[in-house]
Amino acid sequence: MRFFHFHTPEQVPLSGIPDCAVAIDVLRATTTIATALAAGAEAVQVFAHLQQLQEVSQSWPAPKRLLAGERGGKTVAGFDLGNSPLDYTPERVRDKRIFMSTTNGTRSLQRVEGIPVVITAALVNLGAVEAFLKAEGFEEVWLVGSGWEGAFSLEDTVCAGGILHRLGCQNHLEQLGNDEAVAALALYQTWQGNLLQLLRCSSHGQRLLGIGPENETDLAYCADVDRLAVVPRQVQPGILASVS
Repeated sequence: MRFFHFHTPEQVPLSGIPDCAVAIDVLRATTTIATALAAGAEAVQVFAHLQQLQEVSQSWPAPKRLLAGERGGKTVAGFDLGNSPLDYTPERVRDKRIFMSTTNGTRSLQRVEGIPVVITAALVNLGAVEAFLKAEGFEEVWLVGSGWEGAFSLEDTVCAGGILHRLGCQNHLEQLGNDEAVAALALYQTWQGNLLQLLRCSSHGQRLLGIGPENETDLAYCADVDRLAVVPRQVQPGILASVS
């Protein structure tokens, strides 16, 4: 396998199609998507724009749908859920379709939705993603971070580095296709023993803590490596279901 890492969806090349794309938004979209599916949600359908989400969701039976909207780290007014993974309990989401739009993560998913295989990764399902990629043996994989409004983020890059480390790329540097992948691996190797502190130091971690101290619990959850055994995979453009 050969790996390329892109810090944001804006950096993803307009030409060339890999075998697989891995969308990453540790704080918090891909953590929340994995949590929702592990809790029994039927699927998560993602949208870049709130208006489109509201229009499309109306075709789904009301008892079987939940609207999840986040902007600037806060829940969108009038929506059922925001972007905290702790709200996606089995009692709340089991057998429901989650219609989701977030500030950054859902844009990454829409940017790569035309790639043959699309999955999502976070620290909470790092081992499951590792196992999936090993089993599939793709020739080329793009690891796509979500960043924050087009800017680099520590948490997405350290997650990409965690995938590369778990797959043994430190022993096969020729597998790393760009400088960003090398840097991601180095970041993970430096911080792997203290990921929660890295999330606290990150600009988005600071942003979430500034919204409210209760988000410290979210950071701890998002830093909990291998908590979940689920791999969210795109089954139709913009629709993710569990492969575990």
